[in-house]
Amino acid sequence: MTPDGKKIVFSGVQPTGNITLGNYLGAIRNWGAMQDEYQCIFSVVDLHSITVAQQPAELRKHTMELLALYLACGIDPEKSIVFLQSHVHAHAELAWVLDTIAYIGELNRMTQFKDKSRKHQDNINMGLMNYPVLMASDILLYQTDVVPVGKDQKQHLELARTLAERFNNRYSPTFVVPEPYIAKQGAKIMSLQNPSAKMSKSDENENASIFLTDDVATVARKFKRAVTDSDTQVRYSLSEKPAVSNLLTIYSLCTGKTIAQCEKEFDGLGYGVFKEKLAQAVSDLLKPIQEKQALLLKDKAYLEKVLKEGAEKANYLANKTLQKVYKKVGFVPPIR
Repeated sequence: MTPDGKKIVFSGVQPTGNITLGNYLGAIRNWGAMQDEYQCIFSVVDLHSITVAQQPAELRKHTMELLALYLACGIDPEKSIVFLQSHVHAHAELAWVLDTIAYIGELNRMTQFKDKSRKHQDNINMGLMNYPVLMASDILLYQTDVVPVGKDQKQHLELARTLAERFNNRYSPTFVVPEPYIAKQGAKIMSLQNPSAKMSKSDENENASIFLTDDVATVARKFKRAVTDSDTQVRYSLSEKPAVSNLLTIYSLCTGKTIAQCEKEFDGLGYGVFKEKLAQAVSDLLKPIQEKQALLLKDKAYLEKVLKEGAEKANYLANKTLQKVYKKVGFVPPIR
């Protein structure tokens, strides 16, 4: 918590390709709304991204695109701290200390490690296993009170909480034990082709996900091909109509209407009309974001200024925590 009583929020996204509509509705859009109530710290978590092989030039390009997207989506660097994870060395340094109190069994049980190991059998590296420890380091460095997470990320946050408590018990109170912040609606947007799976930028089916860079025609095509349920009624029921319920959730979040209002709007109309209106609502939402991101990417000097100032602020906070940790584990401080 800050001296003025604001709780501290930390969150980040990997710069590995396009960001999905699910990422935006479930996470990034909520960040902008949190800036006045919380002290927000948002990172482009580029260290995490290299657990899977990346093309260096593409990684640099995607990193700057994601930074511009953060700003285009309403994150204000005057209100929040915005920085690249690799610009704050304390993330990797604290992760090493936390590795020494994280147990192999805990990391082996992580669902994401199992999933990524299956998908990348030719590159099952230690970074994949240690990913949750680095994530814990990201969070604990800033004495974070609240972490916005999707339901599928709660396991990683639980490890961060466990490591914080384990360190505090072994060495004396040092870390704040963070709590999850889960949006009541839209925390998990599902695939357009498989409503039992999360919308993902790594999905091999190009029609499964809407990306924030998709143009109007692409959005319309993807929704036209989106799977639906057995009857033609536009009605919300996760148990009976999971596909349509997912589409209704997207429409509700994009228009600001309640689910009940959305159901009433399409009462007696078929899926065709619903999908057309849904595609238009999504395109209307994406257009100003795309335009602002494009303008920001042309202003390299401004983006570099944001990164420089963000890194300075983040380093100050992170190093305060790291110095406490190093002292408590018994490291001799540098000779000045």
